[in-house]
Amino acid sequence: MDWQLSPSAQKVQAVLQALGFANVVVEHRQTTRTSAEAAQAVGCAVGQIAKSLVFRGQRSGQPVLVIASGANRVDEKKIAAWLGEKVDKPDADFVRARTGFAIGGVPPVGHVEPIPTLIDPDLLQYDLIWAAAGTPNAVFQLTPAELVAMTGGRLVAVAQGQP
Repeated sequence: MDWQLSPSAQKVQAVLQALGFANVVVEHRQTTRTSAEAAQAVGCAVGQIAKSLVFRGQRSGQPVLVIASGANRVDEKKIAAWLGEKVDKPDADFVRARTGFAIGGVPPVGHVEPIPTLIDPDLLQYDLIWAAAGTPNAVFQLTPAELVAMTGGRLVAVAQGQP
């Protein structure tokens, strides 16, 4: 792009570099908030979008980051089974407080606190995927192996219909 990255996108770029990854954050003029919008912006299949969803344990208040294929709907019961308690979808203030980013731009890395991360194994079928990079307009391309390595996430069947 022909302009400087926004502060949140710059933060993600800096975190990627600090972790030793060469991935490049790209900020678009159009929104990439939804999986469909992101896929259209970068010219890929919706399934190649690694959407970041934050859930909260109902009892503990613990955040959990789920990175799912943009083609899949997440099954909250599967997340609850992994976490050991029911989960809910927190409000925007909770997401920003626990990740440092707004809903629609939560990246897989660079959060204000460590957050357990679950990764949809359906993302492994793609050579390249795209993840949010700090704003509803910023993304970066990576491989599924890089996603697992940079997040320390666990592969867990989180989608509806997955065994």
